[in-house]
Amino acid sequence: MSRVGKYPVAIPAGVEVAIVNGSLTAKGKRGSLSIPLSRHVEAKVEDGKVSIAPVGARSRDSWTMWGTTRAVVANVVKGVSEGFTKSLEITGTGFRASIQGSNLVMNLGYSHDVVYPIPSDVKITTPRPTAITVEGNDKQRVGQVALDIRSFRKPEPYKGKGVRYETEVLRRKEGKKK
Repeated sequence: MSRVGKYPVAIPAGVEVAIVNGSLTAKGKRGSLSIPLSRHVEAKVEDGKVSIAPVGARSRDSWTMWGTTRAVVANVVKGVSEGFTKSLEITGTGFRASIQGSNLVMNLGYSHDVVYPIPSDVKITTPRPTAITVEGNDKQRVGQVALDIRSFRKPEPYKGKGVRYETEVLRRKEGKKK
C-alpha cells in the first residue's frame, strides 16, 4: 500500500482543480498547469481535496502509479499557488553571471562567455553577480533549467570552482602532495 498516495492533496484558497477527459487542470494566481492522469489511477475532487486511488486492486502498475500521481498532483497544486524556486551559486575567481535581454550570460572561466537563452515558462534573476535564481510554476521545468545552467561548469572537488546549488554540500578532496 502506498504511504504517499493514501493522503489527499489539500487545495488552498484561490486554486481551482478540475478533472476532464483523463487530465487534471489546476488554475491559481500564478497561472494554470495541466497534467495527464494515468489510466491506472482514479482521481476525485471533493471537500476541497484531491484524492487519488488505484484502479485495479492487485495490479502492480496501479500500485506503483498511485504515490507517483499523488506527488505530481501535489506539485501542480503548489506550483499554481506558490511556485518553485532553485538558487544557484557561482564560485571561482572572475566567475559571474548577468541578464542581457532574454539571455543569461555567464563568464565561467572559458575563453568565451556562456550564453543561455531564458525559456519563456521560467523567470531567471541574478540578485548578485555570483548568484542565480530560477523561478517558475512547474517543479520539473525549474529543476531542469537549474540543472542545465549547472552543467555548464559543475563544481570541481579540489578548489570548489563552478556552479552549484545553494544547498549542495560539496565534498572536497585534498590536493597533490609534494
